[in-house]
Amino acid sequence: MSKKILIIGIQGAMAKITAEILIQSRSDIQIIGVDSRPIENMPNRPQIKAQQIKYNRTNFEKLFREHQFESVLHLGRLGHSPAMGNIHKRIDINLVGTNTILELAQKFQTKKVVILSTHHVYGALPDNPMFLKEDAPLRASFKYAELRDVVEMDQMCTNWMWKNQNQIETIVLRPSNIIGPQIKNNITQYLKTPYAPLPMDYNPMFQFIHEFDMATMIVNAMEKFTTGIYNVTGDDVISLHEAAEIIGVKKILVPIIAVEQLAKFLTPVWKFPLYMLDYVKFPSTLDNSELKKILGPDTFRFSAKEALELLK
Repeated sequence: MSKKILIIGIQGAMAKITAEILIQSRSDIQIIGVDSRPIENMPNRPQIKAQQIKYNRTNFEKLFREHQFESVLHLGRLGHSPAMGNIHKRIDINLVGTNTILELAQKFQTKKVVILSTHHVYGALPDNPMFLKEDAPLRASFKYAELRDVVEMDQMCTNWMWKNQNQIETIVLRPSNIIGPQIKNNITQYLKTPYAPLPMDYNPMFQFIHEFDMATMIVNAMEKFTTGIYNVTGDDVISLHEAAEIIGVKKILVPIIAVEQLAKFLTPVWKFPLYMLDYVKFPSTLDNSELKKILGPDTFRFSAKEALELLK
């Protein structure tokens, strides 16, 4: 009998890549993918069944009741670009929806839950250490209220994880900047936008992970990781200015105050969330020692430089 895996957020590029890797690595699985968005451009694979649903308890409970899921991959967190809708919709999906998923996974005896968070929860602050460990405080919402729901979602998941660790395995992943030809997140759009302003007076270090490597880490988390929080990133760090040079897109060097003004002025067309301004000023780089304890030192196919070169 095929083992069933629920992927939440299947319309996202990361979820689709993850599903493909799962199918290639395991012949005995059936993937049920759901999303609140219309389902488009889904891989034509008999092992994947995707459907659009409204994220509420009734619909999720019906799914869990009809399928005995071995694992749940929660990859459906809504991002925070101006294009991603209002704060009320994000809270409903990121917080209320996630809490429902966790409760149902426990109720229906799912073996493992993997939750995709983000390094943004740590915040980008001038007093950050060079490499943030998993037990570092989550300070992203101190300055920007629009990040409150992503921080609260991470905290809710980790609190639930430790409370129920003897009943269900739960893994929270906090990746660095995910980039790739299929990813359309804020940092990818910023780096690829011609003539986007680049601060001349700030040049923080960045970490990048290729979309394929991130999807592989999600699969690894499902198959190899034990309950816990894991930063996901490689060893190499690259400055913001160097990253822009590698991609080769023309940038305008201006003082940070001009970047801030341009970001506000160009928001309707640039879609650059204002909280990202701190991430182009201050470091938010991750310690990956916990990841390497499980997977060893050579865990990624692409270096940060190679991942950036593939964006050209």
